[in-house]
Amino acid sequence: MSVRRLADEQVQPGEFKFSRANASWAKKKIKDFPKGREASAVIPLLMRAQEQEGWVTRASIEHMADLLEMPYIRVLEVATFYTQFQLKPVGTKAHIQVCGTTPCMLRGSEDLMKVCRKKINREQFETNEAGTLSWEEVECLGSCVNAPMVMVFKDTYEDLTPERLEEIIDLFEAGKGAEVPVGPQIDRISSAPVGGLTALTSDPNVKRKAGKSKSTKPKAAQVAASSTDDKPAKKTTAKKPKTTKPKAPAKKPSVETAAGLDDKNRPQGMERPAEIDDLKQISGIGPKIEGILHDLGIFKFAQISKWKKAERDWVDGYLRFKGRIERDEWIKQAKTLAKVGAKGGTND
Repeated sequence: MSVRRLADEQVQPGEFKFSRANASWAKKKIKDFPKGREASAVIPLLMRAQEQEGWVTRASIEHMADLLEMPYIRVLEVATFYTQFQLKPVGTKAHIQVCGTTPCMLRGSEDLMKVCRKKINREQFETNEAGTLSWEEVECLGSCVNAPMVMVFKDTYEDLTPERLEEIIDLFEAGKGAEVPVGPQIDRISSAPVGGLTALTSDPNVKRKAGKSKSTKPKAAQVAASSTDDKPAKKTTAKKPKTTKPKAPAKKPSVETAAGLDDKNRPQGMERPAEIDDLKQISGIGPKIEGILHDLGIFKFAQISKWKKAERDWVDGYLRFKGRIERDEWIKQAKTLAKVGAKGGTND
């Protein structure tokens, strides 16, 4: 991996300040850690700063160090170590991270990099002419089974071919990144085998036929017979174990069925208002998810804060999050952000 350094001084802003909503969020996040261990909040705070500014600036690093009472060098070490942090301005619509570790390299990641050089820029971290797209090569992104792969913002796109990556880049450039399905880009479920199941393929409800033993004598009877010449041992019969027919597993509704657009539990949307909230201020919502929520008519923190359990389950299923809304506490975050906006401040 190449050495990661901060951007040149001429592009560095003079200062950094969290928005009112993000400042409130940061204060709460720091309290999640024990007293004396507040420095553990450095990664989520840097990520929130990047989501606000688009990249991690020198001023934001110094701000985090002052906020957490850490030496500047310690925060700089974190920001330069993790490739999730962008140290210079990147594409406003998509910054594509191409995995170049061995499994992806063996499966064609070099061809994916050629696509990025052709469609974006020959050099890494340099944007296209419009400033909307950029790319870089990174170390392992954690989907080795589905190699080769790339990451855009917080989402991964796997099982790629050069042709498919070109299509994805064009969609992000056109502002339609939300239309690209996350994960495998082929007919594969998560990381299941491409050719279908190779084990546990038999029907569990079919009884096995009992096989016949070569000897009709139980093993204990054979030993007894061989140890006595005058009297053979009495035959014993082994008791057959009772077999119970396993119950067929209950059928669960598919995600598509559970999260149909006409489902009664779908949250009520609204027409796009003149002023909308920045839903990306909710931890767990990136540009792609924000676009999907907009398509569903969700534009305000107040809307999300009023979701009941059935509505949360519907959105969770529609986004295929598997409990992420509860884990990231969207409702709680939305209530806090809605209150901040209601007190007269902006949500920008």
